[in-house]
Amino acid sequence: MATEIERKFFVINKDWETQASRSDRLTQGYLTQGGERSVRVRTKAGGKAFLNIKSSVNGISRLEYEYEIPHEEALEILDNIALKPLVDKVRYIVEAGEHTWEIDVFSGENQGLIIAEIELGSEDEQFEKPEWLGAEVSGDPNFYNMNIPNQEWRKTYPEELLLKYGGTVHETIKYELEDCIDGC
Repeated sequence: MATEIERKFFVINKDWETQASRSDRLTQGYLTQGGERSVRVRTKAGGKAFLNIKSSVNGISRLEYEYEIPHEEALEILDNIALKPLVDKVRYIVEAGEHTWEIDVFSGENQGLIIAEIELGSEDEQFEKPEWLGAEVSGDPNFYNMNIPNQEWRKTYPEELLLKYGGTVHETIKYELEDCIDGC
């Protein structure tokens, strides 16, 4: 049995960009919506594709299974079966202390959202919090990957999220949009 223990945070500035060691464009679509599980198909640059199955969240832990599938079949599933809109993002890898961070910069329907994720060995594992890390959103269903396409995070922006997270969403969106003034 595979268990994923993951924490998520807002990203509040661009300081992480110079620390990124690599990146990968990801497109993913969900075959289920809400409920006690998520099933998604994800494609990566370079022709790789995966089927991923996760249980509902229990704290910051959940069961997770992932299997490589043929890229062409993944594209067919995304086009013909997956719920819309699809999620498009670039995932950057950043090493900080003893851990690896995944920084997801969303595009398309979710332009402006930037989330940092860290996978841990246990729920109480300690880790270094980089200066570019904002408020934690691990327990907020609006920021579960399967809910990102619903854009609940955008519907409540800015007042409720600004109050809840101390302005970190505003700053994230602000710096992302400043780079896209002439079209993204």
